[in-house]
Amino acid sequence: MQGCDPMKLFRHENRERNSDTRQLWARYEILYTAVDFGAALCFIVGSVMFFFEEWQVPGTWLFLVGSILFAGKPTIRLVREIQLYRMGDVDDLAKRVDG
Repeated sequence: MQGCDPMKLFRHENRERNSDTRQLWARYEILYTAVDFGAALCFIVGSVMFFFEEWQVPGTWLFLVGSILFAGKPTIRLVREIQLYRMGDVDDLAKRVDG
């Protein structure tokens, strides 16, 4: 991503630029929410499993999976924002060619 200005990432205008950017943002928002629910479910089930000694090892694995899902959330957001940013670059390039 040569010449990327990090200050232009995470701007509300990027997702509102056109119907394609709004659709991309919505898809990533659904993915982000699904990961959030998955992580929360892993932690809830893992916590209940910890009450029973024979279930502590699987419960520990669920904690690990939940932690990995939580760690994936910022990655999802960053990838989304980079894609939105790049979509804006294409729009800008098209304007330069037409103008």
